[in-house]
Amino acid sequence: MTDTSSVLELARPLCEAALELKAANIVALDVRELSAFADAFIIATSTSDRHARAIADKVIETAKKGAGNVLGVEGYAEGEWILIDLNDAIVHVFRGEARLHYDLDRLWGDAAVVFESDDRKDGAENLEAEEAGA
Repeated sequence: MTDTSSVLELARPLCEAALELKAANIVALDVRELSAFADAFIIATSTSDRHARAIADKVIETAKKGAGNVLGVEGYAEGEWILIDLNDAIVHVFRGEARLHYDLDRLWGDAAVVFESDDRKDGAENLEAEEAGA
């Protein structure tokens, strides 16, 4: 089993920045075993394009304070799916429908979860209960 503590250390401040701005359904994945271009994927959901940009701004500010290197930002103007490349971490801020459409959670489902917001945990428990009852 791979030690995920270094990925959690990398991802936690970025996740907390997103949480501070009320991002929903936040998950950080350890993708070191699955990807050659990043150690962590952070995925979060916003309520609007304006909210997505605010979350992205906070994540970028947090990364820069931690001496992070912002290599690029894509999708900022549209706000449907903002990708922030921080070299070792890739942050995805989605509007709800876009997140469901691209389904990165399933695509990277083999990755270890190193952080998840409480609303994501509650949603997973509710889904499991619904599936068990069906």
